[in-house]
Amino acid sequence: MSLKARISDDMKTAMKAKETARLGAIRLLLAAIKQKEVDERSELDDAAVSAVIEKLVKQRKDSVTQYEAAGRPELAAAEKFEIDVLSAYLPEKMGCDEIAAAVAAAVAQTGAAGPADMGKLMAVLKPQLAGKADMGEVSKQVKAALNG
Repeated sequence: MSLKARISDDMKTAMKAKETARLGAIRLLLAAIKQKEVDERSELDDAAVSAVIEKLVKQRKDSVTQYEAAGRPELAAAEKFEIDVLSAYLPEKMGCDEIAAAVAAAVAQTGAAGPADMGKLMAVLKPQLAGKADMGEVSKQVKAALNG
């Protein structure tokens, strides 16, 4: 079952269970997916759907930070709930050890030697790790490997 089909099934389940908050978050996600499909004039695969979900989660995290700074804990709690609902559809994130192994393999594959090769190394790693790992952590480990 594709990720998009799973999300649609979960929406139906939330409707039947009358879970309004969860239903709202799922509808928001499906609307964002549909918008992306309309913009690109194509059906999104699981990787593209994951990218949409990650973007929505990032927006929610930014909102939580702003709501907490403004002293609005009830709005921050609502955003955190949406983060939990959306995060359930993301694949399991890789750990630091797995990222380090992928970086080491990419260094061996490309023959990268110094900081000037960071772009070449990231070009190899990004398609492999997109959606599976925090790209900020990947970037840190690549810098460490090239400067090491």
